[in-house]
Amino acid sequence: MLQFLETIWEFFANNILTQPQYFIGLMVVIGYILLRRAWYDVLAGFIKATAGFMILQVGAGGLVGNFRPILVGLKDRFNLDAMVIDPYFGQNAVQAGLMDVFGRTFSSVMLLLLIAFIFNILLVAFKKYTKMRAIFTTGHVQLQQAATAFWLILFAFPTLNDPMILLLMGLILGLYWAVGTNLTVRITQDLTDGAGFSIAHQQMFGLALFSYLAEKMNTGKNKSKRLEDMKFPGFLQIFNENLVATTILMTFFFGIILLVLGKPYLITAGQMTESSSFFFYIMTTALRFGVYLSILQLGVRTFVTELSNSFVGISTRLLPGAVPGVDCAVSYGFGSPNAVTLGFLFGALGQFLAIGALIIFKSPVLVIAGFVPVFFDNATIAVFANNKGGVRAAMLFPFIAGLVQVFGSAFIASWVGMATYGGYLGMFDWATVWPFFTVLMKYLSYGGVAIIVILMVLIPQLQYRSDKDNYFLVTEDYEQYKLNKGIQA
Repeated sequence: MLQFLETIWEFFANNILTQPQYFIGLMVVIGYILLRRAWYDVLAGFIKATAGFMILQVGAGGLVGNFRPILVGLKDRFNLDAMVIDPYFGQNAVQAGLMDVFGRTFSSVMLLLLIAFIFNILLVAFKKYTKMRAIFTTGHVQLQQAATAFWLILFAFPTLNDPMILLLMGLILGLYWAVGTNLTVRITQDLTDGAGFSIAHQQMFGLALFSYLAEKMNTGKNKSKRLEDMKFPGFLQIFNENLVATTILMTFFFGIILLVLGKPYLITAGQMTESSSFFFYIMTTALRFGVYLSILQLGVRTFVTELSNSFVGISTRLLPGAVPGVDCAVSYGFGSPNAVTLGFLFGALGQFLAIGALIIFKSPVLVIAGFVPVFFDNATIAVFANNKGGVRAAMLFPFIAGLVQVFGSAFIASWVGMATYGGYLGMFDWATVWPFFTVLMKYLSYGGVAIIVILMVLIPQLQYRSDKDNYFLVTEDYEQYKLNKGIQA
């Protein structure tokens, strides 16, 4: 009997647990069965989730392969560790280095995602006591964050074995999801006039911080006009297209780096031939980046929809009244379109200046801007800052965020070793909040964990105490909330 069970376990571990695409497919199957979906819906969900993750793997492999010659070139010529600050490159770095550094497989990240999500649900289930009202439902972001959190926490506790390390990770990440999405509830309701969701992404603490600062700086006689009253040249609107913006941005970055490397080096390295056009080599490299990123995002969309539905349906049934946390891009339909463009431009300016500073001061780690942080982080910050503080806030805070994204990511990625594998998540919370967590855990061990848990638990309690009468009303009856707060329609 024992031999039979061992055989079953080995089969499961070798064919499902260590194969992320099938593990995700299994989670979707379980979720849909619990929701009493028809067998053909369960089957379709399994196929889409599994195939979607495999598409993601193709895109991720293409990104790494496309960028590897540049990383190798920079390291060979200048002895630099170059990395891209981008969630997908961060996820790729974990997938590439997890086994080398820690002897773990990416399937453990899938388990962490599941455990953290369960913690998030439980915290909201007891919202009467925890004061946490929001469930993180942005599936592809959960996967990216679970991957990076797995590396950071394992770096702090390298000798801690399963299941304790997974429970520890799940508690911290689940708290971050519950507290972070909860922080954006009121400001998102104010932005959307009570649409009934919060933001669940990579800059939740940043949105809360910058919205608070924007509100404070826009009081008295120094009020700033909102961007709705300003017009920008039409050509800037091309940056709202992901593929176009990614290609332009990467052409700029790849162009500079490849010009520094020089055509002779690339020919010697076997990356191009003497007869090849250097200009078209740069263009092709940048376009491939956009193509592979699009493939990766297609894969994410394909399997995340099924993964999210299987969990969101359960949470909706079990947790009536819970607020769903959604992708930050949803906010763009409610804020000023100009805020999106302005946030991208000023965030990019902050990142470029910070990257220049790293080069000037001969940082051992060279950071290369990724499109996702420079666009989605800073555009979202600008939308919320504009709503609370007008045009000045929409320019100032994305610029500050751009600086923080580069400096914070350079510090944490080089320290924990992710820079060696070419990427780090790089978005605002992961350049500020999570480096702080990692320092506490690394140097204070379980004392650091206790500090993190206490601080996270206290945040929604302090939010509640600041406005007890309206705290839950803001989601349950926004019109009454506006009357109580004297907010004009």
